[in-house]
Amino acid sequence: MEREALEVYLRRQAAFVEAALEKVLPPQETMPERLHAAMRYSLFAGGKRLRPILVLEANRAVGGDPSQALPTACALELIHTYSLIHDDLPCMDNDDLRRGVPTCHRAFDEATALLAGDALLTRAFGLIAETQGVPPEVLLQVIREVSEAAGSLGMVGGQMLDLQAEGKVPTEEMVRAIHLRKTGAMIRVAVRCGGLLGGAPAGDLEALTRYGEAVGLAFQIVDDILDQEGDARKLGKPVRGDEARQKATYPRAVGLEEARRRALALARQAQEILAPWGERGRILQALAEFMVARKF
Repeated sequence: MEREALEVYLRRQAAFVEAALEKVLPPQETMPERLHAAMRYSLFAGGKRLRPILVLEANRAVGGDPSQALPTACALELIHTYSLIHDDLPCMDNDDLRRGVPTCHRAFDEATALLAGDALLTRAFGLIAETQGVPPEVLLQVIREVSEAAGSLGMVGGQMLDLQAEGKVPTEEMVRAIHLRKTGAMIRVAVRCGGLLGGAPAGDLEALTRYGEAVGLAFQIVDDILDQEGDARKLGKPVRGDEARQKATYPRAVGLEEARRRALALARQAQEILAPWGERGRILQALAEFMVARKF
């Protein structure tokens, strides 16, 4: 798929997700108004909506019904947004900008930001449970896998490892362990959930799992690279923040050029995994290339 056509398609899919997200949170005027305003502020501050799109595309690729995957797709975006709010807090990365606008704790206050993240996370699991037309045992598996990917064995655990690694000389093993959890776990579970909700056979689910692991790691390596050489205006936040905090990143562990080579190799690996799928894997293959070619 040509890049221009893919970008048009992704914008259309993001708009589809945006319309669904508008309906999953209470209106801003609902008491407590300040909390709901903060939740909506962060959720609709921008973003590629990559995780929900991966849920929907994996679901389509295995012949599923996207309407049955949409609640989980939205739930993963709520969890992703909560994680960004908490990552930006003064006790974590202490960032002032996210996607070109003040972070939640700067736009509101630290306590409101903390509660907004908590509320987004808890709403996510209720949203999955509200899915219609899916066997209960499938929903239970989806809830279990999302919980694990978001928790101490996945994203939250990765954030803890990331904090503990600050100021240390990073090894590739250390950085890989952080990235597979902090970012990779939620990307991996996105494609797995899409497959599960679409009734994917075991072979397809295994291929989606390997694809998700490869693109999840590639995505975070590119994030590391963009922090080194990206355009702050496009990224919506200052660059070289990882370097200033002495974060464990691939460029610090293996060098900038080698990090770029690793990301490209992972994208090719992801594409090769789905090559036997032919046309039905075309969008997911194009997404793998898109994720390593992005500039923001």
